Amino acid sequence: MTPKEVLQLANEKNARMVDLKFLDFVGIWQHFSIPISELKEEIFEEGLGFDGSSIRGWQPIHASDMLVVPDPATAVMDPFMETPTVSLICNIVDPITKEEYTRDPRTIARKAEAYLKSTGIADTAYFGPEPEFFILDDVRYNQTSHQGYYFLDSVEGVWNSGREEHPNLGYKPRHKEGYFPVAPTDSQQDIRTEMCLVMESVGIQIERQHHEVATAGQAEIDMRFDSLVKMGDKLMWYKYIVKNVAWRWKKTITFMPKPIFGDNGSGMHTHQSLWKGGKPLFAGNKYGGLSDIALWYIGGVLKHARALNAFCNPGTNSYRRLVPGFEAPINLAYSSRNRSAAIRIPMYSPSPKAKRIEVRFPDPSCNGYLAFAAMLMAGLDGIQNKIDPGESLDKDIYGLSPEELSKVPSACGSLEEALNAMKDDHEFLLKGDVFTQDVIDTWIEYKMDKEVNPVKLRPVPYEFALYFDC
Repeated sequence: MTPKEVLQLANEKNARMVDLKFLDFVGIWQHFSIPISELKEEIFEEGLGFDGSSIRGWQPIHASDMLVVPDPATAVMDPFMETPTVSLICNIVDPITKEEYTRDPRTIARKAEAYLKSTGIADTAYFGPEPEFFILDDVRYNQTSHQGYYFLDSVEGVWNSGREEHPNLGYKPRHKEGYFPVAPTDSQQDIRTEMCLVMESVGIQIERQHHEVATAGQAEIDMRFDSLVKMGDKLMWYKYIVKNVAWRWKKTITFMPKPIFGDNGSGMHTHQSLWKGGKPLFAGNKYGGLSDIALWYIGGVLKHARALNAFCNPGTNSYRRLVPGFEAPINLAYSSRNRSAAIRIPMYSPSPKAKRIEVRFPDPSCNGYLAFAAMLMAGLDGIQNKIDPGESLDKDIYGLSPEELSKVPSACGSLEEALNAMKDDHEFLLKGDVFTQDVIDTWIEYKMDKEVNPVKLRPVPYEFALYFDC
């Protein structure tokens, strides 16, 4: 869509407002709105000013002025505004130099796509994330100097099987038994369907939706794959739509990887493939029907996986999910069909066009633009250096002997460990100036100062059960 076509869309839909959306450094959508009378073709070149010092991880106060430049190709009607509103996703530009802002996640993703083309290896990287989330009915949490707690509730929570509900009708999914039961055990078919329909209204193609494994309303809605930047945009729409549809139903959503103890966490398995000239590059006659290029890509992702954790598993809560011996794929190996490996080769279809890899350790708390770009850069490093991924692992990883398991490397066990891994291994991210040294340093500093150290300083409730009487 061109700027002129955006103006035509606004006129056809009788839009009164324009909403300008962009992503902060950490991964939360920000926005401001202008009247439709202010929507001129010039703003797609000149942009609009805002205070960059008020955005997490961005500018200092003495150099705060920044520009948002709307991308006309992203124009859709916002499905939640009462007043007809055109929504545009924006890139961030320095008002003095007119250069793209290096800490803007969407800019990083765009540079990753440009770098891919510059290598001559491929012209398109497709990503198909599968974000999981919980649909909850109540959430309360607080932390002060003398108390700290969280409380989550769901009408589906198995812990409510004995609650007075006047009447309690039962049918609450047991722990780890939420995968695919029909109604009334699955009580959330209609809300998930509404989420799907709203996503389709903004151009997101939906492949399926279903209840996920955990009790308490764990859900998954799968989008059809798309190119890197477009999928980054769609993931932001996905989160926005899921949260706002739930709000209509007087429910709430969390993409936290591990909000509930004793049940499955929420992952974001991410399917990936490279194409060139309209032809898939991952199909071949090697293991799992893969090509050498695909195996080298896997080799790059596995080699750099611990550094990738810093972007793909970016919170302290991420590592409540990535725990050895449980459901998460913390072992850095690859396999066809085996879901306990960090990288799986799906075998659903023999078509070369369907040949892809599935990286299973990311979670939905991540900033999609950064995570997708980082995985692509790792995979390209694998191709450029022909990194051998080693032997496939086709056994049940959780059934391996300690001796066998000791030979399989593991993902990081904490956010601090992941940040240290990125500190030691990030040269592959700097190629083509996709990620700058400033971005890497700022990410590590922000996460340590705002997340790792604050969590370290605070006692958690279970510590009182363990140590109060010591």
